[in-house]
Amino acid sequence: MLKQLLRAATVLALVATVAAPAAVAAPLTAPPTAPPSAASTALAPEAAASTGTPAATLISALKGKARLGYPVAGEKVQVTVDAHATYAAGGIPTRSWGTFRLSHVIGGRDYWGDFEVDCLTTGGPTATVTGRLVRTSPGHPWQTHLDPHTRMGVSFYVPKSGKARAGLSGATPKGTLLTKCMAPAADMAVVEGGYALWDRLG
Repeated sequence: MLKQLLRAATVLALVATVAAPAAVAAPLTAPPTAPPSAASTALAPEAAASTGTPAATLISALKGKARLGYPVAGEKVQVTVDAHATYAAGGIPTRSWGTFRLSHVIGGRDYWGDFEVDCLTTGGPTATVTGRLVRTSPGHPWQTHLDPHTRMGVSFYVPKSGKARAGLSGATPKGTLLTKCMAPAADMAVVEGGYALWDRLG
């Protein structure tokens, strides 16, 4: 009986150890106006080394909806994003999740595509998001002109004051694939709406 109790206690302790990182990696629940403080989400590497405690998971997030300054009269481009990422160290996330939508209104018709996020990187007021195409509006040209689940990227510049900007990779030809985490410069001004950015370093 004693051996069975000890074995059960050991299994419970192992389960608790394995489950702990999942709790740290849970999506952010704070509203866009109240990002989590750096102290609550990160431990400085030097502090971790001196205490022997593993560095805490760093969290980044990007949310919002905005219309961009598209240069073609009568057409509208809008990007909606809800992306999250966790980091252990360095600039490459250990996990990314969320969605974004690219919407292009042409002649009064909205052609949109939804993407499943596979990478979010952040640095100060900048961010890049990439994702795989998972669904489109009915009759969208992407359905026949692109490979299934093609990847596209969006870059963001979200300053604390001043105009935000975004940049779109556009569609890649069949047989090619945009590299994960990559996106062009954020060269299109936000003209309506906006974004909230939480950088992993606070």
